[in-house]
Parts: sequence; C-alpha cells; structure tokens
Amino acid sequence: MILRGPGKQRGLTGPVPDSGTQAGKETLEDLPYEVVRAQEIHLLFGPKGSKDAYDVILDLHNTTANMGCTLILESSKNDLLIQMFHYIKNSLAPLPCFVYLIDHPSLKYATTRSVAKHPVGVEVGPQPQGVLRADILDQMRRIVQHALDFIQCFNEGKEFPACSLEVYQVMEKIDYPRKENGEIAAVIHPRLQDQDWKPLNPGDPVFLTLDGKTIPFDGDSTVYPVFVNEAAYYEKGEAFAKTVKVTLTARSLNSLSP
Repeated sequence: MILRGPGKQRGLTGPVPDSGTQAGKETLEDLPYEVVRAQEIHLLFGPKGSKDAYDVILDLHNTTANMGCTLILESSKNDLLIQMFHYIKNSLAPLPCFVYLIDHPSLKYATTRSVAKHPVGVEVGPQPQGVLRADILDQMRRIVQHALDFIQCFNEGKEFPACSLEVYQVMEKIDYPRKENGEIAAVIHPRLQDQDWKPLNPGDPVFLTLDGKTIPFDGDSTVYPVFVNEAAYYEKGEAFAKTVKVTLTARSLNSLSP
C-alpha cells in the first residue's frame, strides 16, 4: 500500500487517528486537550483545503446506539469515497454496513477528520462506554482493513466501475421532551429502542413519559432513525436523528482519473 505524506500528489495518503474539534486562538495553557490535539492534527495532516493535506483520514468511534457497522460520508459528491464505501459494504457482506450522509445545510457539523481531502467517519456499536467488546473490535478492524485494501487497489491503478450506493441522509435531530426547567420528561419508547435504521412511520411510538404516556412520531412520512438513545448525545439534546434513504452514484475511477 502507498501511504504518502504531505506534499505528494499521486496515490492516496492516510489513514490517521482523529479526535477533537477545530481550535480557537487561546493560549495552549487555556485550551482543552481535545482542542490542542485538533491543532496538532491540522498542522500535521493539513492544512485543511491545501494541496499538502492528507488524502484520507479514518476517524474511528464506537457508539452506545445499535448502529452496527456505520460509515459516515460528509459529501454526496465525493466519488472516491462513494467508491470506497461501496467496496467496504460489498467486502463486509453479509454483515450489514450502513452509510450515514451528513451533507445537510444546517445539520452538517465540523469534524477534525475534514482536514483530509477525503474524510471517513466510522461508528460501530452497540458498545457501552468504558467497555471493550471483541465482536465490535473485530468489526472495526474489518472495516479498516477493507478501507486499506481499497487504497492499495486504487494506488495500484485498479479500475473501479461506476457504482451506486444507498445512504441515509440526515434531515433533523430530535430532542427529548423536556420540562420547563429543561429536564428530560420522557425516555425512548421500548418499541424504538435499538431500532436504528428501521422504518419509523407516522404515529409510531417514540417516547414514553415517566408517568407511562406514549408520545407518537408526529411526522408526515416514513423516516429512518439513527443514533437512538446515544449516551454521548444527551448533553447535545439529541434523542435520535431522522434520516431518509437516498441513492448516490459515482463515476468509474482509478488513480489516473483527473
């Protein structure tokens, strides 16, 4: 596999671990570790948007939600990543692998992995925080291995024919029902719990209040919930995200393509 550093223009470079968020201008002593680390990543593997930026960063996460193997795509127009994700999905089969598209004008969030020209997010779950599960670790390793295999094939000049890819595009993030003081007033309904990627229809139960009242989904069409009851998203006010199915296409591709 060809993994070239900054300044090289042929082949693909990466992956590297990713963490944190974009840094501000405070002194290093005032900044949290994650922000300092983000600065280091930007300097080492960027600068973002420059010709010297790394080609690929794999950003590896586990989730408490029942997301299975999930790839996160930031742009619906990135032919190379559509091809890579198509390759990974086919290589993992029959193990399901889902693609979460965060290309939305108001919901797309900043990621440190976006320092690279082709940022790849990976989420595998469910896995409780602070717990190691052999099956989740194995699935993560397999995803990374198939991504590296794709990079090697690409750098060796393999032709990838035009392909299509089913993705789930985020449309809205749903908060928990809350009291006037901001406290959570309901939990995820048992019929929604662990149903990530499954159809959620108008009228289906989504929340259960502490006094036993069911709150139904008040949307006007079928959606597909993701990150249902994710532990890390309580502080962000997100009970789950609504997605819709979209099919993306990518042109044929090889390392000599413009």
